[in-house]
Amino acid sequence: MAYIQKNNPYKVTSCGRRRTFMQEDSPLNKGRCYDGFKPNPDGRPASAKGSCVPIKKLRKTTRGKGRHFLSAKEGAGMTAAGRKAYKKENPGSTLSAPVTGKVKPGSKAAKRRKSFCARSKSWKSKRGLAARRRWKC
Repeated sequence: MAYIQKNNPYKVTSCGRRRTFMQEDSPLNKGRCYDGFKPNPDGRPASAKGSCVPIKKLRKTTRGKGRHFLSAKEGAGMTAAGRKAYKKENPGSTLSAPVTGKVKPGSKAAKRRKSFCARSKSWKSKRGLAARRRWKC
C-alpha cells in the first residue's frame, strides 16, 4: 500500500504529483508576486504574463559612475552613496560609516571599532585586510 500524506495543503494531480504553482492559494492567484519580484506598474493582474518584475538590487561595483563600494586600494567598504542606497533599499537598517578617525577611549565609536576588529580578526582576503587597515585595527 502506498504512503498517503495527511494534512498536505496541495491537491494531487492526475499524474500523482503535487503542483504547488497551480493551486488556488498560489501567490500569483492572490494578486501578489513571488519573493524577489514586485507588481509591474502598468496595472496588469499578478496572474497575467509579465505582470511581476524583478526587484532591482544594489549594484556591487567598485568602478565607474554611481559605484557603491571602494576598491581594495582605497580601503574597501561602502561609499557614502552606497550606504545611502542600502538604507533606501532596507528601511530601518542601522548601517553607518566606519570609524576611521581618532576616538576617545571608551566612547561609542571606540567600542564600535573594537567590536569590528574582533569580528574581522580572521579576515585574510585582500579586501578584508584593506577594510581592517581602514578601520585602524
